Amino acid sequence: QVQLVESGGGLVQAGGSQRLSCAASTASRGPPSRSAMGWFRQAPGKEREFVATVGLNSGVRYYGDSVKGRFTISRDNARNTVYLEMNSLKPEDTAVYYCAAARFGVPRLSTEYAYWGQGTQVTVSS
Repeated sequence: QVQLVESGGGLVQAGGSQRLSCAASTASRGPPSRSAMGWFRQAPGKEREFVATVGLNSGVRYYGDSVKGRFTISRDNARNTVYLEMNSLKPEDTAVYYCAAARFGVPRLSTEYAYWGQGTQVTVSS
């Protein structure tokens, strides 16, 4: 069974930076070590929003329009860990951030992700 555990959330001031980590564990060599890894977020009263995703070899990366140019996704396959570096944070970035592992491809739809972490809260104060 695949387990994803996020860390690094917390309170940060607007304009600041924060890095989230997602550690994956599995009893087999299947996902997430061989699949795209993504980040999504969900603010209170809003739908889950795509943030970023990275392919297996980091050659393919996609970002949501609202974070493009400010956030950077990366992964360390040796450590089975994916990171989300967030810069120039805004109050509207406040949300619970979820890490996810896809089954196939490098998708941007949440429905294409098979495994999810419990989420970590990021709060940006103005």
